[in-house]
Amino acid sequence: MAKKREVYICGECGYETPKWLGRCPSCGTWNSFTAVSPLGGESSALSRSRAQAAKPAPVSPITADAGADEIRYRTGMPELDRVLGGGLVKGSVLLIGGEPGIGKSTLLLQICQKLGEDEKVLYVSGEESAAQLQMRARRLHVDAGGLFVLASGDLDTVLATITAERPKAVVIDSIQTMMLSAVGSSAGSVAQVRECAAALTAAAKESGIPVILVGHVTKEGSIAGPRTLEHMVDAVFQFEGEQNHAYRMLRAVKNRYGATNELAVFEMKETGLKEVPNPSAMLLSERPEGVSGSCVVCVLEGSRPILAEVQALVTKSALASPRRMSTGFDHNRMSLLLAVLEKRAGYTFSALDAYVNVVGGLWLDEPASDLPIALALTSALRDRPIPQGMLAIGEVGLAGEVRSVIRLEDRVREAERLGFTHCLVPASSLKGMDTSRYSIRITGVKDVVSALRAVAAAEKSAGAPER
Repeated sequence: MAKKREVYICGECGYETPKWLGRCPSCGTWNSFTAVSPLGGESSALSRSRAQAAKPAPVSPITADAGADEIRYRTGMPELDRVLGGGLVKGSVLLIGGEPGIGKSTLLLQICQKLGEDEKVLYVSGEESAAQLQMRARRLHVDAGGLFVLASGDLDTVLATITAERPKAVVIDSIQTMMLSAVGSSAGSVAQVRECAAALTAAAKESGIPVILVGHVTKEGSIAGPRTLEHMVDAVFQFEGEQNHAYRMLRAVKNRYGATNELAVFEMKETGLKEVPNPSAMLLSERPEGVSGSCVVCVLEGSRPILAEVQALVTKSALASPRRMSTGFDHNRMSLLLAVLEKRAGYTFSALDAYVNVVGGLWLDEPASDLPIALALTSALRDRPIPQGMLAIGEVGLAGEVRSVIRLEDRVREAERLGFTHCLVPASSLKGMDTSRYSIRITGVKDVVSALRAVAAAEKSAGAPER
């Protein structure tokens, strides 16, 4: 009998090689290869479905279906349905990742409560016993009669149960705790995660039962396991938030049935997660008045414009190399803005410590947040507050110019809805825009200097005291 050779698989991207490598040639990660035994032709989760003689399959035209909305299940949470793209699609496979204790299981139990009102829903846990899940469900007041629990990490048993029970939906908590007997490695290994996900995906597509997978995350915050896992599923969601804060954010990283980068905000309470339908008002609810270094920005999270507060603090440095720190904003981008303000606007930050913070746990990676952060830094340096009803939108270039942003009118409408009175926008974005339709004052600025002049003029008209 021929001896089976081991193969080495990269834990980040799934790249295979017959020998160990220190650095993956595909993704560039170091020390990511683990040895696994190759699967036989009859053992692989995907190979089993191909073992039968191939036969022609019927084909269907790709035409619009008038009843497309009927293939989605509503979760009972409008915010969650919006992130999903309108609901939970039949036969889809979803992957939800997040830090331990962030509230993934709590969210899924609340989803199961709505789905289990009229049909059977199966919650499979490889981490908690049935009694522990029942205790959690009682605390969350989850009393759906159709919610059934299976505490098992044996995926062969889980697949047999799905076939026998035919539930409306299945939750797997978590994919790293599942094991297939045909795969000769421990739970959580690259081979187990890949083959278990392949088997569950095949079962979901064949039966039309949606499957929600919970995924562990690494120290860097990415989903643990091979990168192929994220390619196999239909949608990937990140559940974010600080454990010492009450707010949680569900972000769509990948979604075949909806828009990516959509964001839903929840508030963690004793009885579970509560939706926050107006995140802009929530993020601005504790904004202080008359404080320097504070500015409001409007960013796009998927299809939704959200207003957020950015804060800056500038102090004299006692170090030879001043500190530059940012929370919720790219550190390199912050350094770029400081350099632009020094070169193009004449402000000196070289001997000062500078700090930037985005309130509420948001991460701003959109270029439209450049201008408000630049204004917040100059406000902190001058120790003069930006007028309370003003916000700014725009990308800042190396020449100090303010560049246009997408969907400006949606951003302006959101600012108008929340009662803001003055908005600084890129002058190039005003072409073809009817500003008379808005009650909010809209000022176009060409560069950082003109934006600072507009702020100074607004301060003067508001009667801001000299300092």
